[in-house]
Amino acid sequence: MVDFHAAKDPEVPVLLHDLRHALRSFGPSIASAPLAEALRAGVGALAGLAIAGLFALSPAVDAQLGLYLIAPFGASSVLLFAVPNSPLAQPWAAVVGNTVAALIGVAACLLVADPALRIAVAVGAAITATILCRALHPPAGAVAMTAAMSPEAIADLGFRFAVTPVAAGTLLLVALAALYARLTGRHYPMRQHDEPNINRTADPSPSTRIGLSEAQLVDLLERYRQNFNLGAEDLARLVGAAELQAAAQRTGPVTAESIMSRDLVTVGPDSLAEEVAALFRRHRFTSIPVVEEGRYLGVIYQIHLIGSDADALADRLMQADVPHASPSTPLGALLPLMSDGAVDAVPILEGNRIIGIVTRTDLISALARHSISTNDRATGMVA
Repeated sequence: MVDFHAAKDPEVPVLLHDLRHALRSFGPSIASAPLAEALRAGVGALAGLAIAGLFALSPAVDAQLGLYLIAPFGASSVLLFAVPNSPLAQPWAAVVGNTVAALIGVAACLLVADPALRIAVAVGAAITATILCRALHPPAGAVAMTAAMSPEAIADLGFRFAVTPVAAGTLLLVALAALYARLTGRHYPMRQHDEPNINRTADPSPSTRIGLSEAQLVDLLERYRQNFNLGAEDLARLVGAAELQAAAQRTGPVTAESIMSRDLVTVGPDSLAEEVAALFRRHRFTSIPVVEEGRYLGVIYQIHLIGSDADALADRLMQADVPHASPSTPLGALLPLMSDGAVDAVPILEGNRIIGIVTRTDLISALARHSISTNDRATGMVA
């Protein structure tokens, strides 16, 4: 008799593990996004195409003017409004990529008689040409294909198809995407490595001061074949954020409650600017919270007093959207809030009441103590 229990193949668990691992590669590879970001992208594409169609283009083909909507504009909208930081979505890539692809598509339509071969030649040549022009834009393949599939329209428009609707429509979408990004707090076109920081000086922003030059960052992107997916400035920001996160994890269990200032000097919303200035001079603070009957309203920083009238009220001077934290917030989580210089202090709240404040000085002192403590332990271990 055969003992089926004893005859189990020991390789089966390994095969099942490999199968599960292989199937995972077919699952989602993009991180989940909040509903607000999905709506921001969708509404942007809706508005962009609606405005383009309403004021400059038309759903119907106009052989005289050539101003009409084509399907690739929908694909361009995905990049322009959903992933505006992608190098593939930048103005040069979008406008030049689509235009070059249109020229190639028209040429293929005029020179190649067989429809299947014409489409293949148009798309393949468009991919090659846009890469060589440093203008790779995925919808450009669809632009070339659209031209190759439309011999009647191309017979009327000729190479004018590349100007209108392609170049004109893409330029309009790019302009609308830039405006929409500004209105919704995004950044388009892509950040440049030498872009001024928040203080409008030539220094890189603190989060990107990682000791690598732009050339070295570009070399890294090319070495790992990521230059189509990321720009040098965004890579610097990611590396800086990773370094900051690593530093935060090394700080251990220190929380905001253990380092915050508790004896707060506050002002009411009706306090005059001259009164606030006097408090700044007396206490040498860099920030003063504004409260009303114990309820936190915002923070006034010294910079808010520059150019203000002496009789301006505190509720007009204060910044209400300052990042805040709770008493149990780890020290590491406070680092990115103040690393770029946007704020000098983070209020510590319980509900809507302020119980303390962590200033940049508090943060530096805590990090210095932690560093000294860590070095002392390391020295003791070596000794």
